[in-house]
Amino acid sequence: MCVMTTGTALLPASAPAPVWARRAAHAIALCAVPSGLWRIAMASGVYVGYSDQVLRDVFDIPGWGIAYVVGLSVLTELAALFPLLLVSDRWRPLHPRVVTPLAWTASGVLVLVALWQLVVAFTVESQTHMSSGTAQTVWGCAFAPLFAIPALMTAVTWSYAKRHRARGRA
Repeated sequence: MCVMTTGTALLPASAPAPVWARRAAHAIALCAVPSGLWRIAMASGVYVGYSDQVLRDVFDIPGWGIAYVVGLSVLTELAALFPLLLVSDRWRPLHPRVVTPLAWTASGVLVLVALWQLVVAFTVESQTHMSSGTAQTVWGCAFAPLFAIPALMTAVTWSYAKRHRARGRA
């Protein structure tokens, strides 16, 4: 069986993605949902632990901050859907020689971003704006799943690279 790509050449079909890789790719998309919903709640005026003054002064909500926060949520979820392309058997928009380095780069960036976010989350500056207690616990629960994404993305990328490397040798 051959698969069409955006180019004119036909590529032989690679082995299907293992079940664990498919589940990991879907988990990545789901990990981004809680933080997106939390941001949208913040943009909608739901109390998420920030005072009205902090929302105005720091986040510009109401104002352009709403577009930024909602846009960030949408972009995060769209980016979290990328790994589904790595496990898809039906749609391959780019050649694996292009997708593989892109996926490895995304994995590396995600690891760095996760490490940076840990630093930011535990600095005094980031903790001074949010009230403590329940709001901070909800915030932590909403953003905690994001820290699983780098490991999941690396595993899905490894699976993709392994399947397409094996196809190249065949």
